[in-house]
Amino acid sequence: MEHYHAIHEYFPLIQNTVIMLAVLSIIGYIGAMAVSARKFTSWPVRRLLLWVLGVATAAGAFAGPIGNMSHENFIAHMAGHLLLGMLAPIFLACSKPMTLLLRALPTEYAKKVSRLLNTNYAKMITNPFVASVLNIGGLFLIYQTGLYVWMHVSILLFIIVHLHVFLAGYLFTISLIYVDVTSHRYAYWYRAIALVVALGFHKALSKLIYQSPPAMVPVDEGRSGAMLMYYGGDIVDLILIVILCFHWYKSITPEKAQSRKASMQK
Repeated sequence: MEHYHAIHEYFPLIQNTVIMLAVLSIIGYIGAMAVSARKFTSWPVRRLLLWVLGVATAAGAFAGPIGNMSHENFIAHMAGHLLLGMLAPIFLACSKPMTLLLRALPTEYAKKVSRLLNTNYAKMITNPFVASVLNIGGLFLIYQTGLYVWMHVSILLFIIVHLHVFLAGYLFTISLIYVDVTSHRYAYWYRAIALVVALGFHKALSKLIYQSPPAMVPVDEGRSGAMLMYYGGDIVDLILIVILCFHWYKSITPEKAQSRKASMQK
C-alpha cells in the first residue's frame, strides 16, 4: 500500500496520545473503584482485569506491532479493526464501566447520568438494529467508498473513522448483551435476530473486500485482510453468541423450574 505522509508524520503523536489515554482510563477506573468501595461493597477485581484487557486490546490497534503496521499494511489494519471495533468492546462492556460510574458519582450527578441514559435518543441508538446499522453500515462506508483512502490522507478523518469504529462497536455490543446498565431491554429473540443479520452483513462485506479491495491496496494483501475479517470476525462473534445464549438460558431456567414444581403440586 502506498505510504501516506500525513499519517506517517502524525502517527507517533497518535500512538503516544492513545497510550496516555489508556493509562489515564485505567487510573480513573481504579479511582472509581476506591470511591465506590467507600459507599458500597468492594468492586470485583475481575472487572478491573477486564477493563485493563479491553483498554490494552483497543490500544493495540495503534501501538505495538499491529499498530505500527496498521496504516501501511491492510492485513494489520484489519487486525486492528477486529481489536478496536469487536474484541475490545466485549471486554470493556463486561467490566461494567457505567455501573461503576454511577456508584462512584455523587447522587446528584448519578441521577443526571441516569436521566441521560433514559432519554429517547439513548433508547433509539441502543436498539440492536439501529446499533447494527451504525456499526456495519459504517464499515461499508469505509471499505466500499473512497473513505479508506481519504482517511490515510487526512489525519482528522483518520481519527474520526477510528473513533467511530470503536464507539459503534461498543454500542453494538451493549445493545446485544446486558451486562452493564442499559436504558431499555429488548427481548432475547429480538437481539438474536439482530445479531444474525449483522453477522450476515459483516460476512458479505468481507466477501466484497475479497472480490475488490479498497483502492491503493494490493490485491493479495486485500484478500488476506478480507479473509482475516471473515474468519477472525467469526471467532469474536462466537464470544458474543455464547454470552447472549448463556444469559438467555439463565433467564428461562428459573421459569422452567417453577413450572415443573407447579405441575408436580397439582
